[in-house]
Amino acid sequence: MTTPPETAPGSLMAGLDTERMHRIYRHLHAHPELSMREHATADFVAAELDDLGVEHFRCGGTGVVGVVRNGEGPVVAFRADTDGLPIAEDTGLDYASTATGTLSDGTVVPVMHGCGHDTHVTSLLTAARVLLARTDAWSGTLVLVFQPGEETAEGARAMVDDGLWERAPRPDVVLGQHVMPLRAGTVTLSHGTAMAMADALRVTLYGRQSHGSQPQSSIDPIVLGAHVVARLQTIASRELDPRSPAVVTVGTFHAGLKENIIPDRAEFTLNIRTFEQPVRDRVLAAVRRIITGEAAVSGAPEPLIEEVYTFPRCHNDPTATARVESALRAELGEDNVVVDAPVMGSEDFGHLAESIGVPSVYWMFGGFDPDAGEPPVNHSPYFGPVMEPTLTTGSRAAVTGILAYLGGGATGTDE
Repeated sequence: MTTPPETAPGSLMAGLDTERMHRIYRHLHAHPELSMREHATADFVAAELDDLGVEHFRCGGTGVVGVVRNGEGPVVAFRADTDGLPIAEDTGLDYASTATGTLSDGTVVPVMHGCGHDTHVTSLLTAARVLLARTDAWSGTLVLVFQPGEETAEGARAMVDDGLWERAPRPDVVLGQHVMPLRAGTVTLSHGTAMAMADALRVTLYGRQSHGSQPQSSIDPIVLGAHVVARLQTIASRELDPRSPAVVTVGTFHAGLKENIIPDRAEFTLNIRTFEQPVRDRVLAAVRRIITGEAAVSGAPEPLIEEVYTFPRCHNDPTATARVESALRAELGEDNVVVDAPVMGSEDFGHLAESIGVPSVYWMFGGFDPDAGEPPVNHSPYFGPVMEPTLTTGSRAAVTGILAYLGGGATGTDE
């Protein structure tokens, strides 16, 4: 596996406490919690900040915000998301999660860090420790944002609504990062759009129940649903310019209780991904038109269309991104920093900066050894990043991005 260059002897990273970093990561990985229920995780983060002597407060329910003031200078906010996913872990790691959680409907489910948020928290806590050990190398204010509920698009909005930027110093820039199934030791970023906007809808189709032997007395919501699902796939293929990417996915479909009863309703959920607001608007309008139109053709009642969640755009400010990219290249090496196209994954990170009109930069860092075979994707039960050089790279990237604004250099190497 190719790894970034070794840190210089005078670098802030030279004194990295790798053993502590690994201990934090193992604990977080083994103890994930569901979105907006990250109570123990918040307590753990708060305890780490207490150990560092960092002032902090709770925000947005289970969010934690730390503020490090170190003289005059810019204000930089750095966000790490904290929630896990309802997935049964199958990585085989000796620190694998066996945790469970309870969904809003009361269902008990297994929980794992299937999207690597444990690496994000570990990297930011490690970066804070590194910076606090060398306050002579930088100047300004650092706001540490440990955000809940990213997976459900609730957390960033909850923190902003809870007065995040009234209670913490208003940042000049907001930074963040995410581990991905890329080569460990590398960083990837995009200029402009970084990730897709996402919308989720729950649709209830209404029909008329009847015996399966008497279809003429029914309005069959399953047949209606089949036509809707098939027609929805024509939005991207026939209604959009091929140069405007969009994804329309029907992720669930539920109807009926018995094979010889035509039910009175069917329910399905949709996930929609787009990069541009005009495309988003057009797709959402088409989705509603198709659903209501097919219902009308079937003689069915008006369907119910409900919003489940919506993810904002994740946009990298060009000027800020160029600044951070230059610092990352100096720290990690030219071959380990790649500029790539935006991804169809979604994030609520963008709301933190857009809510106050400041620039943001969001990048990806790799977490897998390509020599070990095809890496598992995020949200997989097999998603288990290699501990190194993943954690060291995530911590170095965080310190580097912060010091691009507060230190005037990549990692504050002594002259």
